[in-house]
Amino acid sequence: MPKSSPLPTHVRYAQPGDIAALLVLEETCFEVDRISRRSFRDLLARETAVTFVYERDGALLGYAMLLFRRGTAMSRLYSFAVHPDASGKGIGRLLLQTAEDITFKRGRLLLRLEVREDNERAIELYRRNGYRPIGRYLDYYADHTTALRFEKTIRGDVPLNAPTPYYEQTTDFTCGSCCLMMALARWRDDFKLDPVAEIRLWREATTIFMMSGLGGCEPHGLAVAAAEAGLSAEILVTEKGPLFLNSVRTEEKRKVMELAQADFTSRARALGLKVRYGAFGLGEIRKAIAAGKVVIVLLSGYHMFGKRVPHWVLAHGDDGHHILIHDPWVEDEIGETIADAANLPVAHEQFDRMARWGRSGLRAAVILGPKAA
Repeated sequence: MPKSSPLPTHVRYAQPGDIAALLVLEETCFEVDRISRRSFRDLLARETAVTFVYERDGALLGYAMLLFRRGTAMSRLYSFAVHPDASGKGIGRLLLQTAEDITFKRGRLLLRLEVREDNERAIELYRRNGYRPIGRYLDYYADHTTALRFEKTIRGDVPLNAPTPYYEQTTDFTCGSCCLMMALARWRDDFKLDPVAEIRLWREATTIFMMSGLGGCEPHGLAVAAAEAGLSAEILVTEKGPLFLNSVRTEEKRKVMELAQADFTSRARALGLKVRYGAFGLGEIRKAIAAGKVVIVLLSGYHMFGKRVPHWVLAHGDDGHHILIHDPWVEDEIGETIADAANLPVAHEQFDRMARWGRSGLRAAVILGPKAA
């Protein structure tokens, strides 16, 4: 929604000149986890953030800030404050309604937020306005207070539920293994989501090298690791032969990657895994999800977080209009949390555009499910 769109009386979009007043609000309303002057300056300029304030008689009495994740149908109420002297006058409700209106006008499906477990007034406001609890973060704030997570469906009326647990990657290169971990945790009660398993599975499925750094996971490698860990696995890929070599300039690294991927292909064949080479689309992914399976899908990271890198996400739900994904990458440096990356609804057309990599439009997916008895 353009920032010129009309807002309710006394509500307007924040400007850089408001930063001093916003800092006063932060000092007044919060004891910990205050937004700094530099962060306010960055957030006010960011295309994926919207900040608006309530001002009356020259006094800035409240504000709210929304974050929007690229390519998804979700927004997040990142920060929300009303001056204590203005409490009980309906300002919080007005700001919350404005956040929902902006979310709706931007075509977003969900609005999510976190709130301190001891903030009874805010929790009551959210519950009274139709927000449902979706989880807790232990030790979330600087003073170790727990955060409660809430969500409201802004478009449609069916909540998106997810039986698949979420895990955030702890390195820049383990997105594939983290997706596999989440699938394993769905069907194996004994599987533990932790960094040890993250690195172990990455070692079992990696291409060794990629671009200038450590390699990401390869579809045959992910399928082999999944099968050896007790899941059924099927590979969909549009190209035969070693993948992800275009950006590798060192001949020695290319040779190592070719050998590693040849080994994965041979092991997949020995395990009897089904491999389908050739074009495929959203229909195959939706069909697998409808059958109760999950799909590790290769995307271009550019559509998710602005970086031209291959990136794996886990598709695990479908509401008829959106694919529900777990993205293991959380951009902590710009204030994202798990709420920005777990159970993300992505419109079908958008997901289909995102699910390809490189100039050749490489598509790759690994369909996972419980092993048949």
